[in-house]
Amino acid sequence: MRDFTWHVFTQTGDIEAYLLYKEMNKLGTAGSAPETAPEPGAGEALAEPAAT
Repeated sequence: MRDFTWHVFTQTGDIEAYLLYKEMNKLGTAGSAPETAPEPGAGEALAEPAAT
C-alpha cells in the first residue's frame, strides 16, 4: 500500500498522497523491530522485562 501511495504521488504530485505515504511509514515503523532482527525462538530466550 505504501508503494501505491508513493507511485500516486510521483505520478500526480498530489500532496495528500505524499502525506498519506509519510503517515503510513510512521505507523508502520513505530513499535516494530527492524526487518534484519532475528526472530525470537531461533535459539534465543526472550528477555524478561526489567522490574521497576
